[in-house]
Amino acid sequence: MASKIEDYALLSNMRSGPLVSRHGSVDWWCVPRFDSPALFAALLGTPDHGRWLLAPYCAVDDDAAVDMSLPGVIAVERFYAENTFVLHTVWSTDTGTVRVTDFMPLNARTELIRRVEGLTGEVEMFQDLRLRFNYGSSVPWLSRFDVLEDESEDAEAESVLVGMAGPDSVVFHGDPLPEADPDKTKRRHAGSFTVAAGQTRDFTLTWFPSHGVPPEAVDVNETLTATVNLWQEWTERYEPYDPLTDPAAMNHTDPDEQPPALHASGAGAGDLDTSERPSARDVGRHGDRSHHEGAALGGFTLTATDDEPADLVRRSLLVVRGLMHQATGGLIGAPTTSLPEVVGAERNWDHRLSWPRDAASALEVMLDHGHDREAAQLRNWLLRAVAGDVNNPSNIYTLDGSPQIRERLVDLPGYERSRPVRDGNSSGSHYQSDVAGHVLRAFEMLRRRGVQEDHLSWPLQQALLRAVVANYEEKDQGIWEMRGEPQYYTHSRVMMWAAMQAGVDAVRIHGLPGDVETWEEHRDQLAHEIWTSGYDPQVGSFVQYYGSTDVDASLLQLPMVGFVAYDDERMLGTVERIRTELTDSSGLLHRYRNLPQLTDLDDAEAFASSIGQDGFAGQSAPSISATLQLAEQLAMCGHTQEAVRVTDLVLSTANDLGLLASTYSPSQHRATGNFPQAEAHLHLIRVIDILQAELG
Repeated sequence: MASKIEDYALLSNMRSGPLVSRHGSVDWWCVPRFDSPALFAALLGTPDHGRWLLAPYCAVDDDAAVDMSLPGVIAVERFYAENTFVLHTVWSTDTGTVRVTDFMPLNARTELIRRVEGLTGEVEMFQDLRLRFNYGSSVPWLSRFDVLEDESEDAEAESVLVGMAGPDSVVFHGDPLPEADPDKTKRRHAGSFTVAAGQTRDFTLTWFPSHGVPPEAVDVNETLTATVNLWQEWTERYEPYDPLTDPAAMNHTDPDEQPPALHASGAGAGDLDTSERPSARDVGRHGDRSHHEGAALGGFTLTATDDEPADLVRRSLLVVRGLMHQATGGLIGAPTTSLPEVVGAERNWDHRLSWPRDAASALEVMLDHGHDREAAQLRNWLLRAVAGDVNNPSNIYTLDGSPQIRERLVDLPGYERSRPVRDGNSSGSHYQSDVAGHVLRAFEMLRRRGVQEDHLSWPLQQALLRAVVANYEEKDQGIWEMRGEPQYYTHSRVMMWAAMQAGVDAVRIHGLPGDVETWEEHRDQLAHEIWTSGYDPQVGSFVQYYGSTDVDASLLQLPMVGFVAYDDERMLGTVERIRTELTDSSGLLHRYRNLPQLTDLDDAEAFASSIGQDGFAGQSAPSISATLQLAEQLAMCGHTQEAVRVTDLVLSTANDLGLLASTYSPSQHRATGNFPQAEAHLHLIRVIDILQAELG
């Protein structure tokens, strides 16, 4: 059985992302890209669906599983080399200690390297290699070759394993090579070797197309040094960011008045007239900042981690960068598919795809922290993606920007028998009208920072605005992709408003050409309808969709996009309802109530037999990113100590390496959902930035 979700570590070469368990088993690796079929799929099945185990022999039982209770095993600990995805796992046994270093080189190869170093005494190690292409369905034909990689006279031939199945091949370098199991039904290569203090053994597994030539072995010393340096050099570009003093921050408008039509007299495309706007420090606030709870504390403490806040931001930035495809700039939601939101249930999705709202958020975060190159990649990916069908932008794309995402079911047992297992995500066929708002806000943010539009970017944005106008009357499925009848979801309508506002600002502030009168008209109509249909004075809050009295976590995004101030009494009433109705006993936040008539989210039996608004029975697990959005709201309306508490609660769900899953099961005290999730880390960055500005 696979390890718990939180027991995995992410490796990355910015093209693929294997997961390594705490006990040294690579149970998930899609090659050559994040969204390719898996070479190792034990995470969603059994070891026979593919894995690579490397652990002390004394820790492995007769079924080739690690058992820490076996005699001779003392402890195992792991950590990343500082500011990298180079993973160190240190085993302590009765006979000695050994360190396993796992990493992927940052070069053109799709390669996983595992180095074993003896630290003290002598340790017998065991490895179990089960190669399976296409999610465990294809067992490659393995051959042993002797290759001469150095043509000098005294060169010695090296033995390698080469596995081939259809279009895919791998080559395995190492000494000793694992041997084919005499029991042919096991279809594995296994073996043991001993490493003493001061000794090093290196093993590499490299994917290559089967029509190509097996790549030669690399110099592991040089490759490891280069990999560490590249990750650390990237992190050193980090710049701290204060969202409360950024003069280019997106500003909020008073919802009781008509949205301002700011005229920038003589302003060019790169100029910003802020004379009519409040400073960013006062964004979404009323009154003096010094009156806010905790504002003068001079710092804050997070009890769930020993890391400093800035280090949490750096690690989350690394996670986001590690999930961006190096060539295309596409940001995946997570490197996994079908890890269940509720173990044993059906909410199992493929997150190895790219969401425009994640890309827009990552673009802003990368720019905030000095990573301009990555921000440019995300900008260009957004342009290419929406250019595919600008009149009907999708809510989800492939890594290279294609909206054609077919979903198929994969014949795997599923994580702890949670089925179905999906390859692809059909939610791209669901109409979601919020997409244009996320994209257009990102480009308005770029303009405010002096980034010039080009021959492609502004015409595409104009086309997106025309599409919003053309689809003005269309209902949608909402951000949570509800399976019921389409509705006018309040969040979706606000994002349409945000799209119109970005278009107006482009003309009025930055002097770009465009049909500003039409955009102002639709913006004002949307504002009026949202305040009359999306806000219900009888219940004192915004509502999930027009005609409903329920709330959902998407409403927390309304002040983030400038529709309403964070501390407006109507927003505060909404937040109070969200906290009352969507928070479970642990303090984590659900995205919505699947059965709105049931108010006790901890009563699992009440949900078990009824299909809810999302098309499934039961209530989904609490959302990490939604809980962090709540923390942001609390921080921005002055409740900073409560925001710290909620953030601390989220950090208590992270694993020992600081990685966050998409959801969490408080009753089982374990991570659920795809892992690690980019959106969760993006929201953690936002919250930590705000808290450091407020209290640091």
